[in-house]
Amino acid sequence: MKNFLFCFVPFFVAVDTIGVLPIYIGLTEGLTSTRKRNIIIQSLTTASAVAIAFLFGGPFVLNLVKVSISDFMVAGGLLLLVISLTDIITGEKRQRLVDTETVGAVPIGVPLLTGPAVLTTSVLLSNEYGVVPTALALLANIGIAGLFFMLALPIERFLGQPGSKTLSKVASLFLASIAVMLIRKGIIEILQLMKQ
Repeated sequence: MKNFLFCFVPFFVAVDTIGVLPIYIGLTEGLTSTRKRNIIIQSLTTASAVAIAFLFGGPFVLNLVKVSISDFMVAGGLLLLVISLTDIITGEKRQRLVDTETVGAVPIGVPLLTGPAVLTTSVLLSNEYGVVPTALALLANIGIAGLFFMLALPIERFLGQPGSKTLSKVASLFLASIAVMLIRKGIIEILQLMKQ
């Protein structure tokens, strides 16, 4: 349970449901309730499948190309830092797509829900806390995103556009802090290995 909670918070920040919600609303504007429900199912299925595949296959790929977890922590931390700073400074979160047949898979499922931040975080957390707590926390956060999508219109009315943007910025700030921590830990591990 403790490991699950340690994994849950970074994933909550990385998935950034509050930040993705306005994009989801914009992409599905004018569609019927049935079509929106199908898009939500498609997005959750795609996001979960890609995330779990990377969670189990990522370490194997890293080992194959001789990249250590310490190297990945530094590189992943830098990537998360760039993503979070881009969100904080510009507020731009990725592309817009209008194809209603595939919008659930791309871009909502990937890369909005399961993007570089989630993939990087999954490998790092599985190494730290184990695969099972990481997978459960990951799927829980994707499920929460689906719940938020279903309640999109009431949430948007309650928060308003300024509220949504503010929460997204705060989430990005937390992600930047996690990124700095990962870079620091990765560098410390590399320096310790060099001393041996």
